[in-house]
Amino acid sequence: MRLFIAIEPPEEIKEYLSSIKLPDFKGTAVKPSNIHLTLKFLGEVDEDKKNEIKKRLNKIKLEPINCTTSNIGYFPSEDYIKVIWIGLEPKGKLTNLQQEIDNQLKDLFPKDKNFHPHLTLARVKFIEDKEKFKETIKTLKTEKHEFTITEFKLLKSTLTKEGPIYEEI
Repeated sequence: MRLFIAIEPPEEIKEYLSSIKLPDFKGTAVKPSNIHLTLKFLGEVDEDKKNEIKKRLNKIKLEPINCTTSNIGYFPSEDYIKVIWIGLEPKGKLTNLQQEIDNQLKDLFPKDKNFHPHLTLARVKFIEDKEKFKETIKTLKTEKHEFTITEFKLLKSTLTKEGPIYEEI
């Protein structure tokens, strides 16, 4: 089964994020119900490892994190845009949580190297006018929205033609 560890923002945050008017591109916006912060992607995992993962994750004591949406950006580079995202603050506390998860699972999965707290808004296939797109992203005004993180989840991802379906484990 395909697993990952994530934080789901509240519904009102998901609704706001899906209402942001992004510049023109060919691709797919993330369904509001699927917007999340991936803390660690585990990939294909044998069923027999699931309980060990859950046991280790339960050892993590999560203090509530007050979080704020920040700027819109894209990955992986200006020349090759594949993902449009909105950042999350405070990066330090979110990175610490991600590293704690990495440490709990260190002998089961490789450590993540480049964690950047964000919520994916869209996946890009093609941009006709990249310069106009980048300029629009730079000038796009977004509202800052706050929410409190009190939990993270182990999720199963099933890929379908209509997009991924996520299920809490």
